[in-house]
Amino acid sequence: MRALALVLVSSAVVAAGSAYAAPARTAQVTPGEAVFLVSGRGWGHGVGMSQYGAYGMANEGASYGKILAYYYTGTQLGKTSTDDVRVLLAEGRPAVTISSTLPYSAVDARGRVTKLPAGPLVLKADFSLPSPSGPVRAVGPVVFRAGKAPLSLDGKLYHGKLEAAVQGSFLRVVNTVQVESYLQGVVAGEMPYTWPLEALKAQAVAARSYALANLVKGKPFDLYADQRSQVYVGISGEKARPSEAVRATAGQVVVYGGRIASTLYFSSSGGKTASSADVFGVAVPYLVSRPDPWDKASPYHRWGPVVLGARTVQTKLAVPARIVDATGVPTASGRLRSVNLQTTAGTTSVPASLLRTSLGLRSTWFSIGVLRLDRPRDAVVYGSSLHLSGLARGLQRATLASSADGVTWSPAGPLARGTGGAVSTDVRPTKTVRYRIEAKGGASPALLVRVSLRVRLTLPATADGFSGSVRPRLSGTSVSIERLKGTQWSAVATAVVDGAGSFRAQLQLVPGSYRARVAATNGLTEGISPQVTVTG
Repeated sequence: MRALALVLVSSAVVAAGSAYAAPARTAQVTPGEAVFLVSGRGWGHGVGMSQYGAYGMANEGASYGKILAYYYTGTQLGKTSTDDVRVLLAEGRPAVTISSTLPYSAVDARGRVTKLPAGPLVLKADFSLPSPSGPVRAVGPVVFRAGKAPLSLDGKLYHGKLEAAVQGSFLRVVNTVQVESYLQGVVAGEMPYTWPLEALKAQAVAARSYALANLVKGKPFDLYADQRSQVYVGISGEKARPSEAVRATAGQVVVYGGRIASTLYFSSSGGKTASSADVFGVAVPYLVSRPDPWDKASPYHRWGPVVLGARTVQTKLAVPARIVDATGVPTASGRLRSVNLQTTAGTTSVPASLLRTSLGLRSTWFSIGVLRLDRPRDAVVYGSSLHLSGLARGLQRATLASSADGVTWSPAGPLARGTGGAVSTDVRPTKTVRYRIEAKGGASPALLVRVSLRVRLTLPATADGFSGSVRPRLSGTSVSIERLKGTQWSAVATAVVDGAGSFRAQLQLVPGSYRARVAATNGLTEGISPQVTVTG
């Protein structure tokens, strides 16, 4: 018989027997999919008066003056005359419906008065008005004046007058109304009417001051009817107690340095208000950070965790590269100024206010917990250990869990903690399995680890074939012996694994490269032995 030499091409061979435990290796990894668990405090921008704080102070017997003096440092109460304000109710509308339960009138830009019957009028940009002699085309802007009943716009009642003007090819409607009447529709829209009267009074004075200190410049109106100014619900939303609070504080404003203060307010502080310098970048002497223990009554005093996938954050913020980590940059008041997003292309900084609005968070006073399990680049062969690593920062009691089906999860051991929230552990999976890092409130996306059969191929001294082993010991499993022909592997013999996990394949050997292959089975992926080269 011709002498044949055997050359072992691959180094990944472990001696036969029970001792398969190759040491775990710290391999290069690909950052996994991150999950962010966001927990926070309060609701709103955090500057000025906390409404839940006002509620708590009022419940303890504080007057509205004391409430306002606390949240607006160094201010006093003053008086102002009551004037009309112009509130933008609608814009960009092709048509609006103006109505009254009693007759009313319209006056156009030429001073022409058109008396209108009770009931709805659908107004379009051509300003066609009904009259006994037929439709009349008015010249805009057109002012609608109430008779003995208030006017309504699209089903909502308002005090005062409604002015309709053409804006491009669409309509804009502005409500001209006395400040005190306007405030009755604001306090009812900004604070629950069931709250203590002193809290409602504080809200009335703050709303009056804010409106007069923040009149819109350069527009044909003074205020918006939404959060751009204050929520204004008109007569339709008015309630007795908020209206009582407005009347009881008529003309009163918050004053600082002889001027009406810009009395910002918001829902819930989480226990501490923020300074305007921290949130808006502009220092205002009466808008400073203050402790707010009365906010504990708020259901939003603490909230979360809100679970956000990194892909969702990437999409919402239009970040071009995949996000793998996030860390906050705090202000002195505890809220975040910005968030640093680590991506696969580098680090980008996002203002916390943008993150809040884009992701629907309640405030910028939040912390970011990160869970991420990275993907090792090494394949896992039966009997070997695998080093897993990732992030579990800002969260308590993070542990590793495993699952065979992705449905039922079981503890898989503790995690060693490193710096910066890094965690790691060594595992020795015996079948294809999923891993994830779990913490209170969430878990990282599952990492699927495929475990392949361990196959060994050797050339006996007789050189009339091959012997080898398969682990785990799968008696009756078929083994295919393959030879490399050009660039393709072709089967040249088969063998069957015995009870000891060994096999013997007889064949006439010719020079070339050989390997043994076992098909996937029992939760293990296909196993391929290291190549064996036979030379003549």
